[in-house]
Amino acid sequence: MVNSASYCGYTNQYDGLEALHARLQSRGLVVLGFPSNDFGGQEPGTNKEIADFCRMTYGVRYPMMAKTEVSGRKANAFYVALLKKTGASPQWNFHKYLIDRSGDKVLSFGSSTKPDDKQLLEKIEVFLKQ
Repeated sequence: MVNSASYCGYTNQYDGLEALHARLQSRGLVVLGFPSNDFGGQEPGTNKEIADFCRMTYGVRYPMMAKTEVSGRKANAFYVALLKKTGASPQWNFHKYLIDRSGDKVLSFGSSTKPDDKQLLEKIEVFLKQ
């Protein structure tokens, strides 16, 4: 899971997320994008504008959810559950959560963790083998 924004310094992570999804999808990895305008107003578009931008600019083919809030009092219930599991809520765009197949184990990775980060990839491998 990743909260995303189209006009952020981390927006180029869309490339790596799509590559990760394409490479590991057949083994069970699914990248899910949750566009959010929570941080710096960096996702002002409509759901269609966001989807078009992601597809046309970065070739994103993984599922993108409707724009939602991921932090604070109005946070999406799913993100509230992730906070309870990990103790970490997104502090900026492109915060990542890795969830195992059972949904029992959840790991949190900050925005600066790139999709090709060695530690992230190691944890993905562990989760895929379970």
